[in-house]
Amino acid sequence: MAETRPTVFSIPVQRAFADALAAGLIARYADGALGLAQGLIVLPSNRARSAVQAAFVRGGGSGLLMPRLVVIGDADLDESVALALDPIDESDAIPPAIDALKRRLMLAGLIEKHNPAGEEPITGAAAFQLAEGLGRVIDQLHYEEIAPSRLADIESALGDLAGHWQASWRRLSLLVDQWPAMLAATGRIDRADRRNRLLARVTNGWRAAAPARFVVAAGVTTAAPAITRLLRTVADLTDGMVVLPGLDLGMAGEEWDALGPVKADPEKLHERPLETHPQYHLKLLLGRMGVSRDEVQPWDATSSFDGPDARAPFTSLLFAPAAYTARWQQAGDLSPGIAGVTAAVFADDGQEAQGIALMMRHALETPARTAALVTPDRALATRVAAALARWDISVDDSAGQPLGQTPPGALLLALAEFAAAFDPVRLVALLGHPLVRAGEARLGWLDQVRRLDLVLRGPGLVPGWDGVTARIAERAADSKGRGHGEATLVGDWWADVAAGLGTALAPFATSASAPPSALLGALQSALGWLTGEAAWTGHAGRALSEIFDRWALARGDGPALVAPADFPAMLTDLLSGESVRPPFGGHPRLFIWGLLEARLQRADVMILGGLDEGRWPQQQSPDPWLAPGIRRMLGLAAPERQQGAAAHDFAGAFAAREVVVTRAMRSGGDPAVASRFWLRLAALAGELPEARVGGERVAALTAALDVPSGPIAPAPMPQPRPPAEARPAQISVTGVDLLAKDPYGFYAGRILRLSVLDPLRAGPDPRWLGTRVHAFLEDWQRAGATPEALEAELGRLLDDPALDALARAFWFPRIEPALRWAAERVWEARAEGREPIATEVAGVHELDGIRLSGKADRIDRLADGSLAIVDYKTGAAPSGSAAFDGLDNQLGLLGLLAEMGKVDGVAAGPINALEYWSLKADRAKGSDGSIAPTHGSRRKLKTAQDAVSRAYDAFAELAAAYLLGDGVFAPGDNAKRFTDYDQLMRRDEWFGRGGDTP
Repeated sequence: MAETRPTVFSIPVQRAFADALAAGLIARYADGALGLAQGLIVLPSNRARSAVQAAFVRGGGSGLLMPRLVVIGDADLDESVALALDPIDESDAIPPAIDALKRRLMLAGLIEKHNPAGEEPITGAAAFQLAEGLGRVIDQLHYEEIAPSRLADIESALGDLAGHWQASWRRLSLLVDQWPAMLAATGRIDRADRRNRLLARVTNGWRAAAPARFVVAAGVTTAAPAITRLLRTVADLTDGMVVLPGLDLGMAGEEWDALGPVKADPEKLHERPLETHPQYHLKLLLGRMGVSRDEVQPWDATSSFDGPDARAPFTSLLFAPAAYTARWQQAGDLSPGIAGVTAAVFADDGQEAQGIALMMRHALETPARTAALVTPDRALATRVAAALARWDISVDDSAGQPLGQTPPGALLLALAEFAAAFDPVRLVALLGHPLVRAGEARLGWLDQVRRLDLVLRGPGLVPGWDGVTARIAERAADSKGRGHGEATLVGDWWADVAAGLGTALAPFATSASAPPSALLGALQSALGWLTGEAAWTGHAGRALSEIFDRWALARGDGPALVAPADFPAMLTDLLSGESVRPPFGGHPRLFIWGLLEARLQRADVMILGGLDEGRWPQQQSPDPWLAPGIRRMLGLAAPERQQGAAAHDFAGAFAAREVVVTRAMRSGGDPAVASRFWLRLAALAGELPEARVGGERVAALTAALDVPSGPIAPAPMPQPRPPAEARPAQISVTGVDLLAKDPYGFYAGRILRLSVLDPLRAGPDPRWLGTRVHAFLEDWQRAGATPEALEAELGRLLDDPALDALARAFWFPRIEPALRWAAERVWEARAEGREPIATEVAGVHELDGIRLSGKADRIDRLADGSLAIVDYKTGAAPSGSAAFDGLDNQLGLLGLLAEMGKVDGVAAGPINALEYWSLKADRAKGSDGSIAPTHGSRRKLKTAQDAVSRAYDAFAELAAAYLLGDGVFAPGDNAKRFTDYDQLMRRDEWFGRGGDTP
């Protein structure tokens, strides 16, 4: 083929690439209905193909046949390249590519089996996770056509690296040496290698015999050598051309040179190219094609989606290298360059999604108007789609959704996490998943799940299948206890669940490592038992089914054994890399595009969302295998090049006619930092006009979107005054204290009978830990309160199956010294004639027409025959003045009942001591516990009798006012604490509003 000047064009950044491309090709080749049909257009992705097809439909009129469209950027090139080659030479067959999952499993097995001398082996889930990074390194070596032998050439440079990088290098070198033989045994090749071979076959075929049609390579920006050779071949064809997106032909020559070299010089590795610049990857592409920027011609066709021409020089100035940003001061009037650009700053990412949805919804008010959200933040895209759904607007996120976030994928991950660590919270969430028992039987199933939820709530649940079974039996046997009815109804149903689901998950029952295939098979069986075919239907279900099938075909490959606890991390890592793209059917004028999908496309309103650092550009994860310096020596792209590509995507979307840039002040609850793109834009253009919807600022409108209109009248503090017949005629000693501190809390709990729902917890809650300590001391005292009994009870406490590993590791070592301290105080008191005579004993008596009841933790008989009332506290004891103030009456009233002989099994006697034993370390005194009496020489109540009398007076006053009288049950002093009934009393509406404050 004769040497010709390469034909390379660039469509300016402000032009809508796909529409301008279609308009130019129609003008050049639409010679009758079949003129275009004789051509071939090479595109970078399937999304670009869809965009170009739509552009031809918009601009081609009726009766126009489009050119043949070929994609070279996707992994599967067989069909596309078959269209490009005419005919295919069957003698030059290329081996098929290895399946991506099988390759990852094989690489994980390779990592397990081959370890450099002196290095710790990497096994199981860790090997599987590292296999993904190893596969990327192998692919990058293929893309850049770097022979594995090059790895040995830089061995001498390792001395300057940190030790962990040298260890990674040794392991990588070993694995890269082993991989080719391992791969050859399968009869397949790496997908990147296969793409290179296919592209080379096309390139060689066109060089030998030019196609009898026009060929256009459009929108391709990847600078892989195999692609650049193909592009150069296309550019050299008599009827061929390469059309680049957004090459800055107006950039000054010195700035273009400042982007750095396109070929690494081993002698000048310190001269790093400016890979974060949006033009660098295009400079690299031209350099590898052997084309000068001066040889690139501007594309002259336009479209109705183009932005203003002044946007191109503004964008070039915006991304000027740091050394040339001084030109900003001489830029002059920049208003034409930012005409049509507005900005919106929201309080948080939730409001940002609402505001973007509002702007997209507003765009629909204008007929034929289109709007697109462009963002790399998948969480923001999901929120916007959900916000649009409130107006019954369905919009497709063309970037897709990670398989792990779809209903089938989320169910699989929830199942794996539950199987790896039995947890009642995960159990209830798993059984209530929408895909479980979907259909007519679901309502009955959910009734049983709700009953199980109620039964599992409360302290003391032993984890595991047997623990749940025991709890159900315990609640069913307790005919007077809470949850009796639910436990009776749920028993048979739970037996079926435990038999079906528990049997399926048997491989997870032990902590011993198991083959991944066995664990995956267990999850597959469990999914089948839970959902039938529901988990495998729909787009996401079929994608999940394909994962299982591919793993089954790769049986025998991968890590030999995986710990069940690590398997959920493997699945999460795997499913996060699989995207499920929605079927067509969303709104035809609204779009959500990722950066890849937004390339070459344009809408009337382009909303660039998520402009916070770490979101756009996205935070780059370091390469676990190659140090940055080694990547430069090998000639591999630095991770920063992805930021340059993100900047190019931003520039392409920003150059549209109408643009809104948005960011959030807080993201995920934390303060967010504005993106470097946002900061550059603010520094160059100053404060942008605020985005508006219907004349109103969109940020203000969004903040007020869910706020009721009109003045808000806060509710007053509640003043319930129930009738006499509704007031209880009995009260416990703890109820007296509650009534004294918070009458409204007493009213809600004891009169309205609104009990707080017990928490559903994976581990023991603090309330149960306190109850367990009381049970410990009761059992120890009933066993004689001897040293031998103490050691036996401590052993039982440590082995209590309801204690989880965290409680054994942290709580038990803290409570054991306090329990020993309490035992030593009992033994010391015995030597002085003080003997415990009762534990956990109840007393009841009618006083002033009210039945008073209570239970004492311990009662001691002193040497003089008087009594001491002891109450254990696992936290802090009440303050010394609380009893005098009538707020702490528990011990005084128990003393009153004991003094009157109304405590079961305890003879009447005078009260000489009322004590709180705090089982909490007293650091000030260097003690593992402390005793706090309610009376004493330094307290306002001098003797136990004073405390008893004061408690009786407080009881009489409270009973007369609230139980026998018509007192108002107003909220107590809630300024110092929060109660279970704050929402019921609407505390936030009245608290702190002057006279309403109690």
